[in-house]
Amino acid sequence: MKRIETAATPKRFTIAEYHRLTEIGFFAEDDRVELIRGEINKMAAKGTAHTTCCRNLLRELAELVVGYAELQCQDPISLPSGSEPEPDFVIVRPRSDNYLSGHPTPENILLVIEIAESSLEYDREVKRSLYAEAGITHYWIFNLIEQCLEVYSEPYQNGDVFNYAVRRIVLPKGTIALPEFSGLESNGLSDRSRLELLLVKIFPGAV
Repeated sequence: MKRIETAATPKRFTIAEYHRLTEIGFFAEDDRVELIRGEINKMAAKGTAHTTCCRNLLRELAELVVGYAELQCQDPISLPSGSEPEPDFVIVRPRSDNYLSGHPTPENILLVIEIAESSLEYDREVKRSLYAEAGITHYWIFNLIEQCLEVYSEPYQNGDVFNYAVRRIVLPKGTIALPEFSGLESNGLSDRSRLELLLVKIFPGAV
């Protein structure tokens, strides 16, 4: 009898099932995983350059958004594709429950930021498509390999393909304005609707 070989189909989890696995202690405390299109993926290890860039961004972004938006670092967001990624940074709209009832969803999200070293191809392909499909308007990649900021905007769908229509490159000696977050109160910053980030303060070793 001829043997018939079939490819194994990976188990796909709903967001609720993924949360349940966390609740019952399925993952170790130091496991770095995220749910992408129903599959549990291990996240890339962080090198010193990634950690330094993250620390720099935390300091600068926290100062810029204080009073008119919320900043979260390496925490989950919930997407309709059955995904719960944990981007390096997300700027979200303030919400009355302070997100106690659930993680931010696309309508709450103003900007997603990933810091990419070994994860560069993954952040450019898988994550970019994922965020575009969710309708997230602004997506940035701090590319530590090529020492530049990749700025994506205007998500679109073309058949089964989800992407961003606009891609811009900003070098470490440049500046980038945070997107205009319409409808938000800036508590005294109303005359500065576009707040600038100096990239020389972000990229590790930039002078």
